[in-house]
Amino acid sequence: MDTQDVIREQVTTNPVVLYMKGTPQFPQCGFSSTAVQILSACGVKNLHTVNVLADEAIRQGIKQFANWPTIPQLYVNGEFVGGSDIMREMYQSGEMQQMLKDAGIV
Repeated sequence: MDTQDVIREQVTTNPVVLYMKGTPQFPQCGFSSTAVQILSACGVKNLHTVNVLADEAIRQGIKQFANWPTIPQLYVNGEFVGGSDIMREMYQSGEMQQMLKDAGIV
């Protein structure tokens, strides 16, 4: 399987996937920390995370997958949502909570 296939499998077999730097317990950047906090505040329990620092192929491949240059990246039910700034805006407006509710995540 090439990197794009691995990523495609990850985002389609897990309801919520966050590509981040570090882990939810030990985020390695402020943006990844913010993303985890938002998802936790929304009540997401089964969060699948991928530490891009542990796999350079995934780190570069995820940027190509969504044509999005930065990490973290959030996927819900296989669809790219955005990075931490978009997540923050969606959370503050209530859109993130509604999207997760509509998707059957929370």
